[in-house]
Amino acid sequence: MAAPLLVVDAPSMLFRAFYALPAKIVGPDGRPVNALLGSANLILREVEIHQPRAVVLCFGPDAASYRTELYPAYHAKRAEEMPGELEPQFAQATDFFAAFNWTVATSPDLEADDLLGTFARREAEAGGEALLLTGDRDMYQCAGDGVTVLYVRTGGKGAEEVGPAEVRERYGIDPELVPDFIALRGDPSDGLPGAKGVGPKTAAELLRRHGSLEAVLDGAIRESRPALRGALIDGRADLLAFKDIATLRDAGAVRPADAPTDWAAAAEAARLD
Repeated sequence: MAAPLLVVDAPSMLFRAFYALPAKIVGPDGRPVNALLGSANLILREVEIHQPRAVVLCFGPDAASYRTELYPAYHAKRAEEMPGELEPQFAQATDFFAAFNWTVATSPDLEADDLLGTFARREAEAGGEALLLTGDRDMYQCAGDGVTVLYVRTGGKGAEEVGPAEVRERYGIDPELVPDFIALRGDPSDGLPGAKGVGPKTAAELLRRHGSLEAVLDGAIRESRPALRGALIDGRADLLAFKDIATLRDAGAVRPADAPTDWAAAAEAARLD
């Protein structure tokens, strides 16, 4: 069996490592490197387990402009929460991870999630297998033939493998309906409120019954529950925008060449940091 491509949500890993490890982990200049070393350890754990043919780390703007144009409150809270001790580590990340013989991919216009989804699709279309390392459940929409999400939970040990069956078990819907589900249920981490009064069970029930967000909204007038009927009818424009925001865009990325991890260079980079 061919080795998989490991695609990493780099901002997600850096943030998780930063909050998981103490800032007293510093480099020669006395500045914190906890996010860099912690995220490297998270990725190397998966490299050891899965032996990927290559590793790609994806970066991009925190909020793509077309998403904030659709809904100005999208990611607004996140922009205010970047810790000062983390910003320099983001700046060092490209050179640091490149030393591992890993590809660093950055989009000026689209988010890291869009790059992850694009690399996964290209790998699957070529008959390969992609593993998406992330802490963002939005990426569950990518789970399918040739694509497995490696979901890193806060405080968890290692990554949980998530495929279509796990998405159905957790949400009660197929992976391709994850953007519809997010639109209805909302996503506080992204600043998306969802439909008023709609939680995960109701969102899943509506999607199983109707098949898509658009069909849910088209049938809202026949909804027997007055509060839900009103929330769907009144919120139609916003809910369609939320689905558009949650749907990944093609970032135009191409499949990387095979590139095994350079363990010696990785160790040297870690020592210098």
